[in-house]
Amino acid sequence: MSKYTQERRLLHGGDYNPDQWLHCPDILTEDIALMRDANTNTFSLGIFAWAKLEPQEGVFDFAWLDTVINRIEAIGGNVILATPSGARPAWMSAKYPEVLRVNERREKQLHGARHNHCFSSPIYREKVQIINRKLAERYGDHKALLMWHISNEYGGDCHCNLCQENFRTWLKSKYQTLERLNRAWWADFWSHTLTDWNQIESPSSIGETGVHGLNLDWRRFVTDQTIDFYLEECRPFRELTPDVEITTNFMGEVMEPHPFAGLDYAKFAEVVDIVSWDAYPNWHNDYETTAHLASKLAFLNDYFRALKDKPFLIMESTPSLVNWHPVNKAKRPGMHLLSSIATLAHGSDSVLYFQWRKSRGSSEKFHGAVVDHDQSRENRVFQEVSELGRILENIKEIKGANTRAKVALLYDTENKWALDDAQAYVRADKQYAETLHMHYKYFWDNNIAVDVITKDKPLDRYQLVIAPMLYMMEAAVIEKLRSYVAHGGHLVSTYLTGKVDENDLVYQGGWPVPLSELFGVNVLETDTLYPKDRNSIAAFGSEFAAMDYCEIIQTAGAMPLGTYQADFYQETPAVTEHAFGRGRSYFIAARTGPDFLNAFYSFVYREESRGVEAEAGVSVAVREKDGVAYIFVMNFTESAQSIHLPERMLDIATGNTLEQGTHELPVYGFHVLKRAKKEA
Repeated sequence: MSKYTQERRLLHGGDYNPDQWLHCPDILTEDIALMRDANTNTFSLGIFAWAKLEPQEGVFDFAWLDTVINRIEAIGGNVILATPSGARPAWMSAKYPEVLRVNERREKQLHGARHNHCFSSPIYREKVQIINRKLAERYGDHKALLMWHISNEYGGDCHCNLCQENFRTWLKSKYQTLERLNRAWWADFWSHTLTDWNQIESPSSIGETGVHGLNLDWRRFVTDQTIDFYLEECRPFRELTPDVEITTNFMGEVMEPHPFAGLDYAKFAEVVDIVSWDAYPNWHNDYETTAHLASKLAFLNDYFRALKDKPFLIMESTPSLVNWHPVNKAKRPGMHLLSSIATLAHGSDSVLYFQWRKSRGSSEKFHGAVVDHDQSRENRVFQEVSELGRILENIKEIKGANTRAKVALLYDTENKWALDDAQAYVRADKQYAETLHMHYKYFWDNNIAVDVITKDKPLDRYQLVIAPMLYMMEAAVIEKLRSYVAHGGHLVSTYLTGKVDENDLVYQGGWPVPLSELFGVNVLETDTLYPKDRNSIAAFGSEFAAMDYCEIIQTAGAMPLGTYQADFYQETPAVTEHAFGRGRSYFIAARTGPDFLNAFYSFVYREESRGVEAEAGVSVAVREKDGVAYIFVMNFTESAQSIHLPERMLDIATGNTLEQGTHELPVYGFHVLKRAKKEA
């Protein structure tokens, strides 16, 4: 059994940077006392500490780290020990300039910032192996070690000569011959036919960006290259500490919302033991409701949970504010507790922070932390963190509980890459992620669980699969969707679906026949509207606005559920339903607002109540384990709301029993209710 599996507590703590405070031993001593008072138990160490661990080439200093880890162990704490590869020491850049990245304009970068290193560099890989092996040898058997944290927020690319050669090797492996590559990239366009592998260059603003097959393959290569570097980093730990689990922290953009699009996390998740990610919603902004933002956070949590179909870790969050949003607003009283519970409700087994103690200088000196510059235990943020720690101890039995959804929403990073690259439709932003979230929000509003899945996942466990704007669809994905519906599944798709294959080449002869058979329609053309343009759709006894995209379709066996009300395609189908095998497929030909999606999904899908009735803005989510359901009830509004319980339930967060009937949930209030699952 792994160390992480043996840990029964929910993880609470975060990034600790004692390497910034070695000149202040009193600070380091006080930190341990503060950790106890904050009810924290887990700390990530060494993430950017390479210059302190190896101040000169080949000269190592682990004494300070020994002291810190031993002190954390003495208070019963865990250490998530990181490799320092995210930020190199200056001596390395000076002596070995090949470790520095080259940007897409072929300019060698100076030492500085983070992740400014070449993944192809043999010297950099060698130096990483040396420091990682020393960490594994020294701390692999330490009682406080919980897991390994590899690097930090992998991202970016390098365009140096080493990377160009590795890219060409990658392409040779994929295509075997230049003839196949030229065909896949449609290289006769603009006379771009390649006659030698050495003619291939990565995309560049001073070179080629218009060959979409090249752009797509470069992004795929960057993902594979990053994963290869990660696996190389892991090698000493796999060899010396096989029972210690390994993670690296993924990223997500909550405002859009979408996972970090620089890498394909569907591939990356296959090689990590535990998925972890860094969550930073911009609470209390001036352009959306708290509930709307909460649904975006839930969307991303459900994506990261579904990557491995098991609980994940929040590796970074903030107990107060960040320093990099356009406006860095502090969390209002109660929001830290609620937002943390929200991540647990959708699958996290941790609440970890960046950062434990605020830095005194440089770019993150005003980023939120548990310990502020005042070092006070009495300030509001510290008190809320401490209170959350008490609650996490009360509810620790949820660790390992999972969510069982009957609805899946398909998000595909490669599809986003291709769709963003398409020089058509709305050029600037086709709103792929925002559209997926709009579909997702109906289910969040109605407290229906959703898995946000990638295209490699099996579909047979779901009653409903939603695949909006799946612009790039290889034949295997088309066949997978056909098989799902033929065997009884229900499928929803939309405009801008099935336009290109896996090489970003348009399907010849119109919409692919297998898709036409699946949905019972033919797509004739796509009308892209200006921002102020509107059409409308008559459906479900009402009329709804259509905007941005209106595809003109012709039924080929499908039944119209709604029709356009204006323009040259007036009275033609806009929404259809089709029987295919034992299942049904639905096609939405236009972008609509949430009012239409509410009516549509109310027609398409029903799911039994989760047992708690709640008003709008109150979210109900369920995790299950060992025959027990844990029901999270969360008020994401700025006023008290009513909830109704169908039976007596225990709130494990407080230890109080709530009787059957109606209860008031205060502003930002929540319950974590426990009940035995009823037999089906």
